[in-house]
Amino acid sequence: MARPSTPLLSPEIIGDAGLALARAGEPFGVNAIARSLGVRPSSLYNHADGADAILELMRGRLIASYRVQPQGVPWDDYVLEVLRAQRRMYADYPALVPLLVDRTITNPDLIASYDDLATVLVDAGFPEDEVLTIIAVIDAFAIGFGLDLASPDEVWRPEGETRTLGRLLEGGARGEARAARSFELGAAILIDSLRARLPR
Repeated sequence: MARPSTPLLSPEIIGDAGLALARAGEPFGVNAIARSLGVRPSSLYNHADGADAILELMRGRLIASYRVQPQGVPWDDYVLEVLRAQRRMYADYPALVPLLVDRTITNPDLIASYDDLATVLVDAGFPEDEVLTIIAVIDAFAIGFGLDLASPDEVWRPEGETRTLGRLLEGGARGEARAARSFELGAAILIDSLRARLPR
């Protein structure tokens, strides 16, 4: 019997299957991924040693889609593009956020993307003892605004009298327009704050 020309399973296929389930809001554990691929759960273990390893495969597939490569642009332009890409990633996969932040990162492609960011910041002149902290701030910012982008169009709905909020909501932006305006203002504040920390 001839082998199939396309493999039934590979790390990439498993990672993509997990992401497809997560994006659809469905369970994406070992059994669910195996069902979606029409294989036994034990077959997945030829490519990944358990649920944590599968999550790392999913991380690898995510970074393949959302990674921003440094192209010799100024550090602040690069950081802004990283923020935009990560925000979109977390908005596209909000169900993954608790799992992504709860496990140590080992995927080599994702490690390489953090190495890019660290290198850009060090080369820009940020003190080396602050760079990991700055990266953590960038991560937290992107996660928060990613979840904000994934939130309902109507974030606030006062049911009683308010002094100010209700009036502001009447003329305020909603949905993606509100989220985009919030992100751009927050990103500008963050970048300005980082610029202020650069040694003169």
